[in-house]
Amino acid sequence: YGNFIDDLRLYVRGGTGGMGYPRLGGEGGRGGDVWFVAQERTTLKTIRERYPQKRFVAGAGANSSVKALKGEKGKDCEVHVPLGISVLCDDGRQIGELNAAGERFLAARGGLGGSLATNFVPCKGQRRIVHLDLKLIADVGLVGFPNAGKSSLLSKISHAKPEIANYAFTTVQPELGKIMYADYKQIPVADLPGLIEGAHANKGMGHKFLKHVERTKQLLLVVDISGFQLSIKTQFRTAFETILLLTKELELYKEELLTKPALLAINKMDLPCAKDNLNELMKQLQNPQDFLHLLQDEMIPANTLEFKDIIPISTYTGEGIEELKACIRKSIDEEAEQENEEYRKKKLQLLQTS
Repeated sequence: YGNFIDDLRLYVRGGTGGMGYPRLGGEGGRGGDVWFVAQERTTLKTIRERYPQKRFVAGAGANSSVKALKGEKGKDCEVHVPLGISVLCDDGRQIGELNAAGERFLAARGGLGGSLATNFVPCKGQRRIVHLDLKLIADVGLVGFPNAGKSSLLSKISHAKPEIANYAFTTVQPELGKIMYADYKQIPVADLPGLIEGAHANKGMGHKFLKHVERTKQLLLVVDISGFQLSIKTQFRTAFETILLLTKELELYKEELLTKPALLAINKMDLPCAKDNLNELMKQLQNPQDFLHLLQDEMIPANTLEFKDIIPISTYTGEGIEELKACIRKSIDEEAEQENEEYRKKKLQLLQTS
């Protein structure tokens, strides 16, 4: 996966409490806490480079003394982490999330200082091993089979410079780009490694890719109009079959992904016979139930994706790129307006009940 890291295992330990003072009833200071703090322009790679030991221990509490019967609290340890982090226990259970800048999560609590309740003996701080699991936050996620032209599309609609080549799995790590509009609005787009059949079962890039789809607001499926074949050993799939297989993979990984708004970009319209293939595909998409009998049962998803727009494009000639950018903008704005409307309704209901 090159330099991109989306999972990091850390050891965290809260500080030990300070000693109590039995003769005068003095209390030791509480141990410091370990906090994860979400911060922009931070990556898991910088954490690993800056702290190669991957150990974070908070300061111990001060002992109680004649001069200070109440010992001072130990120094907290703050670890700056990127946005979009899920904090998992060693057993895989999620214990916290950090999605906005400034959000804090208590990773390890400091131990109590020695006092009458603890027989003036200090307590040790909480210790645990945690996993920081990164899921990219973007407005639009590009989904498609290898070689569908996702990286080429990202380079056309944004300033990102992903690697582009004529072989499968050119993209081995997620790429982020931003679509810039004339009125200075920016929409973040994530180009994710290509899916293959069986990705839900961790084949190919598998879960390493699919988990990043969870935090995107909308899906943009990119499909090669001429179809797809990974190798001579695998079966050839038409554009219609490709769309159904992508839907099936998303459904098998997490059904909620199919509730996201989706757009469909049909790429490589500069190829010969592309127009005929497009006409055939549009017929199949208008009445997909009439063509499902041609497919194997395991390829058919329980629910099909409803596309807000279907845009034929060519990343080679630039055909349809501006129209696609306009459709993305319109779709994002509509969703934002809908969210605002729901928020206003909730506020109104709260005011009426109060």
